[in-house]
Amino acid sequence: MKFTQLLIPTLKEVPNDATLASHIYLLRGGFIQGVGSGLYNFLPLGKMVLDNVRNIVKEELDAVGSQEVSLGFVTPASLWIESGRFEKYGKELLRFKDRKDNEFVLGPTHEEMMVNLVKQTVKSYKQLPLNLYQINLKFRDEIRPRFGLMRGREFLMKDGYSFHVNEEDMKREFTLMEETYKRIFTRLGLEFRVVDADSGAIGGSGSKEFMVLANSGEDTIVVCKNCEYGANIEAAVRKPAVCNSEAPEANFAKFHTPNIKAIDELSDFFKVDPFYIMKTVAMRALYDEGKSEIVLFVLRGSDTLQETKACNAVNANELIDVSDAELAEVGLYAGYMGPLEVPSGIRVVADDALKNAVQMICGANIENYHFIGVSSDKMNVAYHDLIAVQEGDKCICCGGELTYTKGIEVGHIFQLGTRYSEPLKAEFLNEHGKTQPFVMGTYGIGVSRLLVAIIEQHHDEKGCKWTKESSPFAVEIIVSNAKDESQSKFAEELYQALKAKKIKVLLDDRKERFGFKMKDYELIGIPFAVVVGQKLEEDMVELVYRDGREPLAIDIKEIVDAVVELI
Repeated sequence: MKFTQLLIPTLKEVPNDATLASHIYLLRGGFIQGVGSGLYNFLPLGKMVLDNVRNIVKEELDAVGSQEVSLGFVTPASLWIESGRFEKYGKELLRFKDRKDNEFVLGPTHEEMMVNLVKQTVKSYKQLPLNLYQINLKFRDEIRPRFGLMRGREFLMKDGYSFHVNEEDMKREFTLMEETYKRIFTRLGLEFRVVDADSGAIGGSGSKEFMVLANSGEDTIVVCKNCEYGANIEAAVRKPAVCNSEAPEANFAKFHTPNIKAIDELSDFFKVDPFYIMKTVAMRALYDEGKSEIVLFVLRGSDTLQETKACNAVNANELIDVSDAELAEVGLYAGYMGPLEVPSGIRVVADDALKNAVQMICGANIENYHFIGVSSDKMNVAYHDLIAVQEGDKCICCGGELTYTKGIEVGHIFQLGTRYSEPLKAEFLNEHGKTQPFVMGTYGIGVSRLLVAIIEQHHDEKGCKWTKESSPFAVEIIVSNAKDESQSKFAEELYQALKAKKIKVLLDDRKERFGFKMKDYELIGIPFAVVVGQKLEEDMVELVYRDGREPLAIDIKEIVDAVVELI
């Protein structure tokens, strides 16, 4: 392609709403164009990169036996109601009605649709296992779209779904998909980490995320300095914490603590480490059909509540704060709440670390009073992992130090089991002639988000640095002086020779200054360029590397072979 024929509306100025490098350079480089909040057009360069990424995803999936389909972007709401996600998914699910008052959603993910497809076509265990995927548009009505393609409302996603006769075979496919995803991200030149994750609105018993490491990432990842353990902050676990401070000793009793509410105040008052104080956090849990309840979450005073874990512990759609007035209505007092003598109808969930706790201090559910000498056997509570892992905590695998890093989620795989097949009554005949629900896995990749991830890891102050597999063109030819007929003539000959070798090449044939062309080259970020300039008089051209390596002077007779070998 020649530059003069290609739509590349490059910009000099940084767009006002762009803060991330990827957002800035995708807009300035003419890859995308904003059309509304969280909505973008892909221009020719952007579509080329998107297609390159899409093709890599497809090649690797097809190589392991996955089959591509294409499902409707619009999904009947009835399927979501059957699966139980119509309300649980939240406001990100865009719901609407047609002229006949039938209710639909714009699919943010397609578990229901794919289950419905397989339900109608697969009847016997002999047709299993089966792995179907699509690479299609999705829509999530983000409350605050930001960072360009990082968190848009409309996006291109690969979503795949596997169907099995049993859990063992599903886990085999889960492992296969994990290895396949690793190959995809490695081919794209990305530094990434596979981490344990929360299954969220998708559901299932286990999931892993693929995080591209970047300081600009929205997700906090907990990683071990000594081993390969990694987890999203929402799913991270740690080795049980210990406290070297002296534990209190007291018989169980109610103790007057006037106007002492905060953990640090209690710690000073009783002269004990916060490790031995129970922190009680009240939240209102929201459920389907407008139902809600106040739940008390209890953990050690030295720990912090992880709200996603807390939400999952009570199977709620969402947790929101509770006002002091709301607490007072049910007989609770902020700063004096605890797991003993709880008002009727209030659910209490405690962190696993409190299962065998003794000699603890907690709120007495009476204003200005706390209990001392509390042991867990006095508590009528459910136990779950509730705490947010902190930097410096110990790795559950090796005991090494845990630390935080940032990542961009580009892939997520789930062990669904029968989470969707049972409510949607998707069944097959097993080898004994009996009906049973499909055991499922689901596997997603944010294809358009991968453009963000590549640039966030590969850029400098001048622009993009596309990796070989993702770049819109393999090489660019830059004519230093378009008025020099010999330079233009040789550039045209080189252009045709590289095209004949099936190399995707861009010829910058514009009648612009050389410096202007180089700035556009650096902004667009093609890995290599051949500069046809004054050295042509010596039968030489210059090979330029976008990654910053020193340019090479190469004989014009050798340049085609040199580019072919390089690419």
